Amino acid sequence: MVFTVLTLSQLAHVMAIRSERESLFRVGLLSNRHLLATVLLTFALQMAVTYIPFLRQAFRIEPLGVVDLGAGLALASTVFWAVEIEKWIVRRTRRKLSAANL
Repeated sequence: MVFTVLTLSQLAHVMAIRSERESLFRVGLLSNRHLLATVLLTFALQMAVTYIPFLRQAFRIEPLGVVDLGAGLALASTVFWAVEIEKWIVRRTRRKLSAANL
């Protein structure tokens, strides 16, 4: 499970840091199609390693159940949300400082 969570966390992180200040929701998921394709391919490869028997044996891992996979996705998404919240706080603080300087 750790292997999967680490991989998915990195995918969540790369999506979150596409813009230093703007949210992914404002930038748009499809604004960088090459990155999105890479993230989707990496996710597919991770699932292949997790569920295809000869790949599981090569990596010496056990398949994840639905609950474990859901927990892994939830844990990995915390990275995304932490970055998005940080960007929101920075934007809000900059707006307040800018308004105070007027």
